[in-house]
Amino acid sequence: MKAFEFIRIDDLPPKPRDKAMTEIRGSYYVVVTPTYLEELFKIAGDYIDIFKYAGGSMRLHPREIVLRINRLCHDHGILVSTGGFTEKVLTQGADAFDKYLDEALSLEFDVVEISSGYIDIDDEDKVELVKAVRRAGLKPKPEVSLVKGAGGAHEEWETESMPYDHMLRDVEIYLSAGAWKIMVESEGITENVRKWRVDIVEALVKRFGIEKLMFEAAERPVFRWYVYTFGRDVNLFVDHTQIIELTALRTGLWAPKEPWGRVKYKRS
Repeated sequence: MKAFEFIRIDDLPPKPRDKAMTEIRGSYYVVVTPTYLEELFKIAGDYIDIFKYAGGSMRLHPREIVLRINRLCHDHGILVSTGGFTEKVLTQGADAFDKYLDEALSLEFDVVEISSGYIDIDDEDKVELVKAVRRAGLKPKPEVSLVKGAGGAHEEWETESMPYDHMLRDVEIYLSAGAWKIMVESEGITENVRKWRVDIVEALVKRFGIEKLMFEAAERPVFRWYVYTFGRDVNLFVDHTQIIELTALRTGLWAPKEPWGRVKYKRS
């Protein structure tokens, strides 16, 4: 039971959800401990759908801590993602990727992100990677990006006139191969750019809808724009510190685009 339940809000659909999904970032910029997550999930676990180990951070965790975190997520109906570590693994060959999937299973991961921000992957290999993840019993969640080097530290991307046909093609390839969801990398689109490439976002949504897409939006103006533009059902990836603010926006609890208007207190 939530506090002040007599106040009407637009509650999210129950989990598991296919839309209005929120993925949160785990340890990377700051360490996220099991104790912190236990307290966070008590408050906001109902609003979190996926927990992501960003930047391969699980490689720096003790194995028993990874398992503890993953089981804690499952206790709250939250899927666990490897994040975009796949591209680092692939630099060590196909055998390393097979071992990676075995380890992900043994550590009770649910989602494997297939990213290529730092490497090039042939179209045929993109298909095979999705199929390999599915064969392992895990959910393939490929990432598509406008720029190479996405995920690194860049002052500013020059992307105002950069073509994005490759992104549309990649989404089509991944979905036809059986991808579960598609992650859209923010760098070059809404992150580290002078002008947001909203044309790319609109083209992706128009062609593929919102249920199969998830957008990185770990900045307040960005996730607000997504909800204001596409409605509360858009799937978003944010930082763990932003879960309450985003949920307040999704449910109409707070921060509407327009004021609520005039009200009266005096009883008739």
